[in-house]
Amino acid sequence: MKRRDFIKVTGMGVAGGAALAAPAIAQSTPEIKWRMAASWPKSLDTLYGGAEMMAKMVAEATDNKFQIQLFAAGEIVPGLQVLDAVQNGTVECGHTASYYYFGKDPTFTFGSAVPFGPNMRINQAWYMLGGGKDLLNEFYKGYNVTSLLAGNTGCQMGGWFRKEIKTVDDLKGLKFRIGGFAGRVLQKLGAVPQQIAGGDIYPALEKGTIDGAEWVGPYDDEKLGFYKVAPHYYYPGWWEGGPMLLAFVNLDKWNALPKHYRSILEQAGQYANDWMMAKYDQGNPPALRRLLAGGTKLHAFPPAVMEACLKAAKELHSETAAGNANFKKVLESLTAFTNNGYQWFQVAEVGYDNFMARHSQG
Repeated sequence: MKRRDFIKVTGMGVAGGAALAAPAIAQSTPEIKWRMAASWPKSLDTLYGGAEMMAKMVAEATDNKFQIQLFAAGEIVPGLQVLDAVQNGTVECGHTASYYYFGKDPTFTFGSAVPFGPNMRINQAWYMLGGGKDLLNEFYKGYNVTSLLAGNTGCQMGGWFRKEIKTVDDLKGLKFRIGGFAGRVLQKLGAVPQQIAGGDIYPALEKGTIDGAEWVGPYDDEKLGFYKVAPHYYYPGWWEGGPMLLAFVNLDKWNALPKHYRSILEQAGQYANDWMMAKYDQGNPPALRRLLAGGTKLHAFPPAVMEACLKAAKELHSETAAGNANFKKVLESLTAFTNNGYQWFQVAEVGYDNFMARHSQG
């Protein structure tokens, strides 16, 4: 059979081939447009920037077939209502901190950081490989969302205070902005916790509505201007040893995505996660130097305060687990993984880090 006759019989000419292939391609790479609500103002270019990076990677990997339009806190919903917007389908996805929603159920705290929980690497390893993601997504299913890893700030600072914190008694009556479940730990010690979105903290601190506030670390805190009204800067933020940020995705929308789009979305979140950690490691050191040069007074929390907070945290964890099966299940998983992780860290990592820190002074 001659070639031109073969083409006529099989219909495999250029036009015929395109007609057969086009529907398959169109089905596998549909054009999808989503909206993402973030809990962050645009001025926080690392937190908001992580969400931007995630959307950018999704668009690039799909040749702009899958686009996610990002909205800052307050543009669609307030920063502390992102979960609700994703859950009810107002937006398809959100970039937020899970522990903002601990008032719905304290189990939400594990999607970010539990007080006196693991550092950044152990927390992330638990989520990715220690069963954390499966446990959390089983819990999140009850709120019609699933989660993807989308950021981490590393260990945070302990916050800004108008007056020094010298003893546990100095916490009594202290009106302190703090995110998530950790506020209940401080409440046990007499403090009055306030959960306030990032963009609203400075006005509250300036007006004296609160006596102190924590956010993330030097890079972000400098941008928010806390040093102008509260000169005492404390460390460490024991409530956030390595807090994860998650992308919540509406479960119905997630299930409707083509499988490879799901994979691209997840990998974009991983990229944003790595970018954010690197960005903070780049930005925090010079920001802290600028703050100290400008008169900020840097303090470590006194050992007695740290020990009292640890005791209160353990009591709270036990009390909460006794009445909440989901919290108990996730706490047991994370605690076992954390204990095992720190056995390794103290062998090599801690010793090496301490040695290098001593020899990098000045």
